[in-house]
Amino acid sequence: MKEQIIETWLINNRVNLMLLDAISDEGLKCTLSKRGGRDVALQFAHIHNLRLWRLERYAKKLMESQVEINKAKLVDKELLKQRLVQSANAYALWFSQGYDDNGKMKGFKRGIIPMLGYLISHEAHHRGNIILTLKQCGHKIPHEVQYNIWEWNHI
Repeated sequence: MKEQIIETWLINNRVNLMLLDAISDEGLKCTLSKRGGRDVALQFAHIHNLRLWRLERYAKKLMESQVEINKAKLVDKELLKQRLVQSANAYALWFSQGYDDNGKMKGFKRGIIPMLGYLISHEAHHRGNIILTLKQCGHKIPHEVQYNIWEWNHI
């Protein structure tokens, strides 16, 4: 069960990375905001930074090797990929520790599996926003990527 929990989390991150890889540099700059809200790159940065927010509060030791993405600086694909992998690996370790502690996760009283569901739901929400933003801005995601987002048996 422990391996399945960790693998589920890592599949979710691989889906994020697969989507990110399919987006052009121009696409990363797309936004539907009329008031300077998040562009696509900053939505990915938000996913990473939210992960760190929880680590900072509840798993400080795992935060030591993490670096927040500064949204005021240029955020490119390579930086996003690097940071998303780092924070996903920190969470994999945290899930492992939580499993070994009878499923307890500090800061999430319902335990490890509901926390996993919460995190994946949050990230899937942003993937949907990203895909919709790209579509409405005229940047198509290849059909293969759109379908593979749901092929968790193969990712």
